[in-house]
Amino acid sequence: MQATLLGILGLALLGTLHAQDSIPVQADFQQDKLTGRWYGIGLASNSNWFKEKRHVMKMCTTIISTTAEGNLEVTSTYPKGDQCVTRNSLYMKTEQPGRFSYTSPRWGSKHNIHVVETNYEEYALVATQISKSTGSSTMVLLYSRTKELSPERLEMFTQFSREQGLTDDEILILPQTGEAGSTGR
Repeated sequence: MQATLLGILGLALLGTLHAQDSIPVQADFQQDKLTGRWYGIGLASNSNWFKEKRHVMKMCTTIISTTAEGNLEVTSTYPKGDQCVTRNSLYMKTEQPGRFSYTSPRWGSKHNIHVVETNYEEYALVATQISKSTGSSTMVLLYSRTKELSPERLEMFTQFSREQGLTDDEILILPQTGEAGSTGR
């Protein structure tokens, strides 16, 4: 009985590790080049919060900086109603460059973050596997250094999101907003 249980747990762990390994990571990832200002252009997710909030989501501004320990500090500012909300997250580096972990202090969810592809000067494609007590979900983000990206980059984001098992209803190109605290675009 115990051997069977250990075998089942081993297979479950192997499945989890395989799911994490199936998401690619940028070859020769250069963390210092990822720092700076990014705009959240696209968001895809099969989570319940995304389904509930999809219709009110707008483009956000994200600042990425490196801590002294080599982790990433990610500060996102996004519109919520008639005000701007800022959220800070600390992405902990892992043994694999381009892969990070984060635990949400608010929800207790564990995030396995992969920088899938970037050219550092134009776009970054980031995929996250999220695990919490109620289940798991997938999130794909498309960042841009400017508020617009080429149709080819948008299509690359859509195609990659589909490859992660997300449907067209779970993929969103975010509407543009003004800068947080400013009145124009």
